[in-house]
Amino acid sequence: MQIDKQQILDLLRSTGETGKADQADQQLPDQVDTERDSGLLSNLGIDVNALLGKLPGGLGEKLGGLGDKFGL
Repeated sequence: MQIDKQQILDLLRSTGETGKADQADQQLPDQVDTERDSGLLSNLGIDVNALLGKLPGGLGEKLGGLGDKFGL
């Protein structure tokens, strides 16, 4: 799934994780592919499943928790 880096940064900052957001800003590409960039996200301590569930209109909401079953 493609996610705009700014959405990730905004989410991290809104949860008080400004240090993680600053690091993500330096390391992530402008368009984050959750599969391609899973290693980078993991190194930053970002759980892809949790991220998808927290993003507004994200797959977590649309799938009603089924994202885990499909590896999303």
